[in-house]
Amino acid sequence: MSSEHAENTGPEHTDSVAAEPAGTTPDPTPDAGEEQEDARDAVAEGTDAADGTSADRIWDVVVVGAGPAGASAAYAAAVAGRRVLLLEKAELPRYKTCGGGIIGPSRDALPPGFELPLLDRVHAVTFSMDGRFARTRRSRRMLFGLVNRPEFDAQLVEHAQKAGAELRTGVAVTRVEQHGPGVPDRRTVAVVLADGERVLARAVVGADGSAGRIGAHVGVKLGQVDLGLESEIPVPPSVAEDWKGRVLIDWGPMPGSYGWVFPKGDTLTVGVISARGEGAATKRYLEDFVARLGLAGFEPTISSGHLTRCRTDDSPLSRGRVLVCGDAAGLLEPWTREGISYALRSGRLAGEWAVRVAEAHDAVDARRQALNYAFAIKAGLGVEMAVGRRMLAVFERRPGLLHAVITGVRPAWKAFTDITRGSATLGGMVRSNGLARRALELLDRRMDTSAGHGPAGRGVPPRAQDGTERSGDDGSRAKGQDGGVTGSTGSAGTPGDTGTTGNA
Repeated sequence: MSSEHAENTGPEHTDSVAAEPAGTTPDPTPDAGEEQEDARDAVAEGTDAADGTSADRIWDVVVVGAGPAGASAAYAAAVAGRRVLLLEKAELPRYKTCGGGIIGPSRDALPPGFELPLLDRVHAVTFSMDGRFARTRRSRRMLFGLVNRPEFDAQLVEHAQKAGAELRTGVAVTRVEQHGPGVPDRRTVAVVLADGERVLARAVVGADGSAGRIGAHVGVKLGQVDLGLESEIPVPPSVAEDWKGRVLIDWGPMPGSYGWVFPKGDTLTVGVISARGEGAATKRYLEDFVARLGLAGFEPTISSGHLTRCRTDDSPLSRGRVLVCGDAAGLLEPWTREGISYALRSGRLAGEWAVRVAEAHDAVDARRQALNYAFAIKAGLGVEMAVGRRMLAVFERRPGLLHAVITGVRPAWKAFTDITRGSATLGGMVRSNGLARRALELLDRRMDTSAGHGPAGRGVPPRAQDGTERSGDDGSRAKGQDGGVTGSTGSAGTPGDTGTTGNA
């Protein structure tokens, strides 16, 4: 559940134009300020200052998808005073397959005044390996909170609406056009809906998921793909009380897999995730996991599945006046597959930079602003994803080592608590903490992951002794993992399990 704050160390730029610092919305130049004032006057008069077209026909920013990424983008653009339209194909609220964990970086990226609809506050984590070697670590302070996505997402949309964004639900986008007879000028993008309606905008933000139309338009390239299965299981008060304030993380039987139990009042969210291509094994893992927890006798209200997709390092984040964020951009933490914090932070950045793209009067300036957005993502979330890939490679091959470290080494547990609370990031720790950096470098050397090769890891393909790359049965990774943990072997779902305990 690692994530971080987007950072900026300098802008990307074209050869001909110097770029503003990325990661925050720059103050407009005097000329830009005059242009903004002219544009506002034009809106009041009903015409566009640049080309005389009807201003009420053209939105400044259109956001496609009303999940956390889209709602954050819409809020950021609307709070900047722009005319924003938020499109969502479903009716709200709607269910999403998601554990609903709100870690520190997610909380810090929420709009001002946002009150989290928390159903539980986590103070303890039980770690286990396929049901064995269960150890619980405890904290006096809250580690993270748990929400139901329908309520959380709907509340984010409400904040975007209060900031001035207009919402349309039940509308599906079929394609985006930046050229052609349906586009009045080169400053305009046409978003074509399923009924044939064309919605015009100066900038578009795609937040319509990893299989959405906007990511396909931009040309997003996806590498790591995982299958998550989840059940919402109502439980009696006695069972709910046993789980209150405590979550379970179970390192699973397949390389890179894990399961979770997140308590939410009278319901337990129980799920597992593993690499795509292992659907039968993933389903069997969930069934065994639920049975082992003693929950097989309770009927789930919802059982669902979802594919998570991580971008490749060279995947684009924009095309012309169209930006992508969140799942649509393939932005999530590769090891834990945590996506809410990535959605909120990338959405906010996309909304801020979409404002600048909308203000651009030519293709060069629009591209410069899009490149600045891409730099902001790569300098922050991109760095975090790179570390996450290395951690996934280690976890896939040495889950027992990570289990032993996080449950038995106090600095490792403290790092976990700092990351979940948002006071530190995994990437920041590797950069600034000499011990953490040397430990990861040592693992890299043992596994040869830093060179892009290793015994396991999607995106870190294995290498045979002859130096050629080889892949596992799903074409992406080799099999095999170790245990290597000794200690308590109590049931992972037993509230009274002991093992290593501690406070942080």
